[in-house]
Amino acid sequence: MQGLHLTADLYDCRGADGLMTDAAALAELCRRHTIGVGLTLVDEKWYPFPPYNGQPGGVTGMLLLAESHLAVHTWPERRAVTLDVYVCNFTTDNSAKAEALLREIVAAFEPGRSEIHRLQRGGEQRPPAETVLEALNDAGDAVYGYTATERVLAKRSPYQTIEVLRTPRFGLAMRIDGHFMTSEGEEFYYHECLVHPAAVAHGAPRQVLIIGGGDGGAAEEVLKHRSVERVVMAELDAEVVAVARQHFGAVHRGVFDDPRLHVRIGDGLAYVADTQDRFDLILLDLTDPETPAGSLYTEAFFRSLQRILNPGGAVVLHTGTPVFEPEQVARINAELRAVFAQVHPFGLYVPLYGAYWGFAIASDTLQPRALDAAVLAARVQALPDLQYYNADVHHALFALPNYYRKLVQPGGVRAQAGCCAEAATV
Repeated sequence: MQGLHLTADLYDCRGADGLMTDAAALAELCRRHTIGVGLTLVDEKWYPFPPYNGQPGGVTGMLLLAESHLAVHTWPERRAVTLDVYVCNFTTDNSAKAEALLREIVAAFEPGRSEIHRLQRGGEQRPPAETVLEALNDAGDAVYGYTATERVLAKRSPYQTIEVLRTPRFGLAMRIDGHFMTSEGEEFYYHECLVHPAAVAHGAPRQVLIIGGGDGGAAEEVLKHRSVERVVMAELDAEVVAVARQHFGAVHRGVFDDPRLHVRIGDGLAYVADTQDRFDLILLDLTDPETPAGSLYTEAFFRSLQRILNPGGAVVLHTGTPVFEPEQVARINAELRAVFAQVHPFGLYVPLYGAYWGFAIASDTLQPRALDAAVLAARVQALPDLQYYNADVHHALFALPNYYRKLVQPGGVRAQAGCCAEAATV
């Protein structure tokens, strides 16, 4: 009987009105996500209630699973839903599958308010706060996580599932498709280092393109540079921008109201292919390569970026964690080297991502490690409100551990096998 029991009470549900009254549609949604997360469907029963006092009837239903069950009840007159997911963990731990199933169904209803409870059955109970775990690699043999005291928002956009969690450690945090993206309390680690090493090395960037970056954090850092005249944010998902505007003012600090920022909603790949503009800096502030953004981490896309760079310009991107994703880090750096004459990997620990994280600056001419010390100090001193980046940190970012150096050197894909074995024991 040992297992995880999840319940969710959803109020003011704003999405997918048909799910409240259409038993077939609700059943299809539940079946699709149950099978999608890897749980085993055994049988099911659904019952649509008839209208009552002029109000449409709700739906009650259950999926019987080899691992236990999923139950759903809707109250369309109240725009309310209750969910119940129980999985046993007798022979294997199905907790992550149950969490993923609940997350997807909650997002489909887009509740204005939700109450989610977790009960460990048949063993020691967890503390009241929700423990949110994330895998550090595809194998799932390394995980990390944080506790969340409230799910402020869970919704499904046309492209992805977006969540806003309240955490004791970092305040509000955004997750996309189950991956932490940004948080109020530590966003500066990532955003300052994505932007400033290349911008400071350039010296006077005027035109900047951000592909992704819908939370506004990168744009806010870019506009600390007085030379910048225009920033284009090519963000695929308008819902990410809307969620950031509403919940993450501590990250974007009002940058969406700055007239120098131009938000272009749509496919970043298509924007690059069609634009006639040229840019001094291009920042890829994307979800990870294993997500639908994967086509933007390829040699072909890097060549299209090279076409729209001004002389002396640079591309900056994150490449993943060299500890837990060494093959990915090596591949991306190799594809950058196939396009650009100058590729400068760097790294730092990003708290929300739970690991040492790899980045790279790629350019035909820009060399961020070759700055004169006095010039570097003067340029950094001109930047306001920095919490992580400074002149000493600039050089330290490019001081790579030996295992990371091996990954990003020519032939690094072959050389990294020994690193993987060592990293797995960390």
